Amino acid sequence: MSSMFNGLIGLIIFALDVWAIASIINSNAASRSKVIWVIVVAVLPVLGLIAWWFAGPKANYKGRV
Repeated sequence: MSSMFNGLIGLIIFALDVWAIASIINSNAASRSKVIWVIVVAVLPVLGLIAWWFAGPKANYKGRV
């Protein structure tokens, strides 16, 4: 049971990291900044995700009306 729980947590972290990287790529930040943030999120999945959430560039999604 513990291994299933750990696998679920790992999958959630992976999905959040993919979402964060997609958001970084879709932001208006400079290319160099994007590359640095993607590397941080990829190398440090949990800490990078937390750092990006508070300080990283966010995507500029324009809603369709």
